[in-house]
Amino acid sequence: MIFLIIAVTLALMIFGFEMFLVLGIPTFLTKAVFFNGIPNVALIQKLVAGIHHSTLLAIPFFILAAHIMSSGQIANKLTSLIKLAVAHRKGGVGLTAVGSSMAFGSVSGSAPATVAALGKLMYPELLQAGYRKSFSLGLIVSSAETALLIPPSITLIVYGWMTGTSITELFVSGLSVGVVLGIAFFLLVLIEGKISNVQNPQKPAFSEFIAQFKDSVWALGMPVLILGGIYSGIFTATESAVVSVIYAIFVESVVYKSLTFKKLFHVAEASAISTSIIFVLLAFGSMLSFFVTLAQIPTSISMWISEIGASPVLFLFIINIVFLIAGMFIDPNSALLILVPPLYPVAMSLGIDPVHFGMIVTFNICIGMITPPFGLDIFVTSSTLNVPVVDIVKGLWPFIILNLLVLGLITYVPGISVFLPNLIL
Repeated sequence: MIFLIIAVTLALMIFGFEMFLVLGIPTFLTKAVFFNGIPNVALIQKLVAGIHHSTLLAIPFFILAAHIMSSGQIANKLTSLIKLAVAHRKGGVGLTAVGSSMAFGSVSGSAPATVAALGKLMYPELLQAGYRKSFSLGLIVSSAETALLIPPSITLIVYGWMTGTSITELFVSGLSVGVVLGIAFFLLVLIEGKISNVQNPQKPAFSEFIAQFKDSVWALGMPVLILGGIYSGIFTATESAVVSVIYAIFVESVVYKSLTFKKLFHVAEASAISTSIIFVLLAFGSMLSFFVTLAQIPTSISMWISEIGASPVLFLFIINIVFLIAGMFIDPNSALLILVPPLYPVAMSLGIDPVHFGMIVTFNICIGMITPPFGLDIFVTSSTLNVPVVDIVKGLWPFIILNLLVLGLITYVPGISVFLPNLIL
């Protein structure tokens, strides 16, 4: 049965079927062949029950907040402030690109949204400063990864829902892992700055920075509200998502006056479409997870791991390979829905911390999004900047290598992932 599910899933992906069909068809086929005694109405109940969970309410609210901010002034204010703070330093424009991606990620939770929002803004400035075209493109694509790690990450919410892991602990851990990745990008930017002899803008007057800071106070309130509220225990992740929408609407409509009722309607419509796509995948994924458990696939994998005498070190190595390959071909949520149900119980049986495992899985998905042939962020960047995919891929290899090095660090130094959650919570 395992081979049937794998074979059908791979065939559907190869032939370009929509992801909800890639998840749904193997499920219905498994039911028809191996579990025909289960009534059809039970499948529909499972489909609905799969998304009937309060934790998932955070997803549509964070998506709506991200759309409001990217269409308004909050994202631009954050980017402008970071630019004034670091652009005049060595490698400053490159540092601005990384810092802006981290800041936007802290209010959007979406890597493609980060690329779309910041790509057009930062790409010309990187070229003007003297960075090579290939490096500039690679930096824009890769720095957006931090949005999947730094909370509020939609990917971490989905993982927490699937495994029952605390969303708050995942968010705290994601912050530390995202900062480690950001620091790695900073170092690569500094090296490239020396190679390309980039020019830095003139240091702004202190009064100019203060003026920009005052102008950005309301924008800075968004990440402070989300992260501070969650980490202090004032809000749950779901509650912070609701608060972020209310705050974004207030700031964009009342303070910055960039959000009209008509614009809010269109933003809500786009958010609803994005949310619907995710929830359809989650519904079919939960049904597939039900049959994966019913078929005792995790038990079979555990027995195979025991038979070959695999240690946690070897198991995590295998996990990295599997998720890296999956991430190249399918979107993050689909990779989670297909691979986590059979592999998570095995990881727990080997004594791997669920938060640590979540960071490994998420980091692999981050790399997959920037890796040829079908890394999603590559195509978003190509569309946003009107640049051929081949040009983007040329500049990605240094970042892919750096990501793999950081992945090894995250995988085999679990303290990076679990230190802050254990310290704060």
